[in-house]
Amino acid sequence: MQPQTRGLSTYILDAQRSLNGGSREAAFNVMSSQGLQHRVRPSFSSHASGRRYSALLGVENGDGNARAAGAAAERNIDELEEIKRYEDFTTIDWVQDAAREQLRRRARRKANNGKFPRRGRWGVRQKLWEMYDAGQAWIVVTLVGAAIGLNAAFLNIVTEWLSDIKMGHCTTAFYLNEKFCCWGAEEGCQEWVEWTGFLPLNYLLYFIFSILFAFTSASLVKAFAPYAAGSGISEIKCIIAGFVMKGFLSFWTLLIKSIALPLAIASGLSVGKEGPSVHYAVCTGNVISRFFTKYKRNASKVREILSACAAAGVAVAFGSPIGGVLFSLEEMSSYFPLKTMWRSYFCALVATAVLAGMNPFRTGQLVMFQVHYDRSWHFFELIPFIMIGIFGGLYGAFVIRWNLRAQAFRKKYLTKFAVPEAVLLAGVTAIICYPNMFLRIDMTENMEILFRECEGGLDYDGLCEKENRWTMVASLGFATLMRTFLVIISYGCKVPAGIFVPSMAIGASFGRLIGIFVQAVHESMPDSKLFAACEPDVPCITPGTFAFLGAAAALSGIMHITVSVVVIMFELTGALTYILPTMIVVGVTKIVSSYFPPGGIADRMIYFNGFPFLDTKEEHAFHVSVSETMTPAANLTLLPAHGISLSALTKLLDGSHYSGFPVVSDPISRTLLGFIGRTELTYAIDKAKNEQRAAKNAKCIFTSDSNAPLPLQTPSALVPPVTFDDIESENGQQTVDFSRFVDPTPLAVHPRQPLETVMELFKKMGPRVVLVEHKGRLVGLVTVKDCLKYQFQAEAQEREEEGERRNARFEKKLWGWFQVGGAYVVECMGKLSKGRIRLGNCEDREGLIAGASADPRDEREGIQSRILDGTEDDGDGVEMDDR
Repeated sequence: MQPQTRGLSTYILDAQRSLNGGSREAAFNVMSSQGLQHRVRPSFSSHASGRRYSALLGVENGDGNARAAGAAAERNIDELEEIKRYEDFTTIDWVQDAAREQLRRRARRKANNGKFPRRGRWGVRQKLWEMYDAGQAWIVVTLVGAAIGLNAAFLNIVTEWLSDIKMGHCTTAFYLNEKFCCWGAEEGCQEWVEWTGFLPLNYLLYFIFSILFAFTSASLVKAFAPYAAGSGISEIKCIIAGFVMKGFLSFWTLLIKSIALPLAIASGLSVGKEGPSVHYAVCTGNVISRFFTKYKRNASKVREILSACAAAGVAVAFGSPIGGVLFSLEEMSSYFPLKTMWRSYFCALVATAVLAGMNPFRTGQLVMFQVHYDRSWHFFELIPFIMIGIFGGLYGAFVIRWNLRAQAFRKKYLTKFAVPEAVLLAGVTAIICYPNMFLRIDMTENMEILFRECEGGLDYDGLCEKENRWTMVASLGFATLMRTFLVIISYGCKVPAGIFVPSMAIGASFGRLIGIFVQAVHESMPDSKLFAACEPDVPCITPGTFAFLGAAAALSGIMHITVSVVVIMFELTGALTYILPTMIVVGVTKIVSSYFPPGGIADRMIYFNGFPFLDTKEEHAFHVSVSETMTPAANLTLLPAHGISLSALTKLLDGSHYSGFPVVSDPISRTLLGFIGRTELTYAIDKAKNEQRAAKNAKCIFTSDSNAPLPLQTPSALVPPVTFDDIESENGQQTVDFSRFVDPTPLAVHPRQPLETVMELFKKMGPRVVLVEHKGRLVGLVTVKDCLKYQFQAEAQEREEEGERRNARFEKKLWGWFQVGGAYVVECMGKLSKGRIRLGNCEDREGLIAGASADPRDEREGIQSRILDGTEDDGDGVEMDDR
């Protein structure tokens, strides 16, 4: 790691010296003196110095003008940033991005020194400009938070109206949903009417509206923004980690997602809008930040904004700003420094404040299913709480497993039928869900009903009535099973679709079912010691709290998150008394989930889609060196520092698929000199051909090699060209210098470095590649994909070994129970024959039961000693002929 630090510091010092002003001859003198030192002892940093000088010398005449020097250097850096616009489906090199940002700051500071008139040391205008530049982050966060809040309010209003319009309309104002139409009505609502008085016709209209909404949503996504489909959380996690997906956060994706999401929810599909809210929030941040120069070409700054937007998306989805920040920290961000946390909190605060100001539900609530509990809980309820936690873990594992299988089927057979698939799913869902009172309505409204207490006139179609108790239990059980099936087949279809709310609705149905059952047990045995803590005149059991905890368990089970779920649920209820039950339920869910493959559905979808993502939450112990996973140097395409012709380089580039090439002294010794990316090399070759008109046999130089003998020329001819514009535009150019596009200090490790350490380098520092070198000689190259490939192979082998061990244990137990069964049969036959037939020694049956799990091969001799030969005479036994 020391050579890399020394190279970057040399880069910065050389940039500062060149920006302070100086002629090219002065630079030549410095380079010549450094060249003498390099002849004594060449090193990687010496190559870095020569290349950095040639890259940053931007002043043609040494007039010492800092403004001109800063502007020239900034143009050079902007040109490099323009080159480094990452291609689609590539990985950002965070190390190089940080180095370029540091140089950009220095160059801009030098350029701004002469831009404004000075009064004393600093001019007022310059101070104001610096204050604006420093405060751009808070300006962007404020604008983004306000836009997210406005969009969330709009989506809530439109979604509620579209969901209600399937079942009826408002006679006073067609644009009002059922709640607003019946606002203030105490008994009944004459303003809201169903479409017809004939039930089968209403059923048909419900079906038609559902498939119409699904068809419109899927068609918009397919025609204008394919990236608007799905939840988007998996892809956003990869984008924040450095994976480039152009168009995924574009304006068109934001627009189509905002239009198609209410249609998808209103179609009745078992999908939610809370997951996609993270996607449209991040899209909003990406679009707005592009209007500010600080974020236009700086990927690390954009990453901070995207993390803050993810927090704001969850905040407006659940009305939980603190929970949104914790969700971004726990689930979304692989890099979350303190300043990012503050900006995430501020963005979530602004978004929720704007949403509260809009007040879309006219109740003061940020979300429809926000509730308040004024009762406490009892310790005997811990037993059903634990049952709910177990359900959450089992539900998450079951849905993840079968949804991935459904995704594989969809990817293989239904890729070309995205719109018909969405329409078919919406039609099937409408047919199944309409007869059930809990499946017919919107899932957020369903959770609002299930979370309620029964007192205060908050009953819904007899949910709280005692005579309808077992009917409600059956209806809730059917809703739980059917909604689980619909989530498995619906999540992943080509419409905006989330899985947060469907999972919470499933958990709420199961939790309410458990609550009703516990309430029935209490009423049947009110004097039992188990219920001694219940007060006589106050309802002891609140079924709504069980539904609330069931929603928390299902959300934790499907996403494998813990702390953020507890905080979100606390902010939803505002009840301090239910923090401990929520923590217990989520903790049990986490324990149950740990017995299944790691990772929530977002993480599993990342691996399913093949994205190069290293999860920072996972810890590995492979006990192998990096040489086991690297690509050997013999299999790499290496670029010699000198001698390769432009035509050969073009042919080599066209015939390879690598994203970068190591630069070595020569292919035999393979002394590592640097690394050049494919994007930079392509740009440099095109510019040499088009603007420089270099000859096809022109020799390419990748390092400013001071060890080579200097030709007898004028000093100005010895200086490497700053840009291709400075090279003489003459036909037959014989040499082209590519050294300014080469990174002379790539990240390199020893071949015996543990693989776990290299994976930590990828997670913490974020390089695109890590070179493997031994004593300056290139040995190989390793990327994130190489690490993931080895990880998957190791995990597959571990699962196979675990399966073999499990099968071996099962065989042992099975053989033991065969022994027990055989001993029982022998005993029965002995009793039936009154001792005349003895097939074995029946006195050891208890010993067989105790050793039922023993290995049959270990007791082969003992078993054989108990097998009769058939010639024994045991008194009353039957003497058999010798075989």
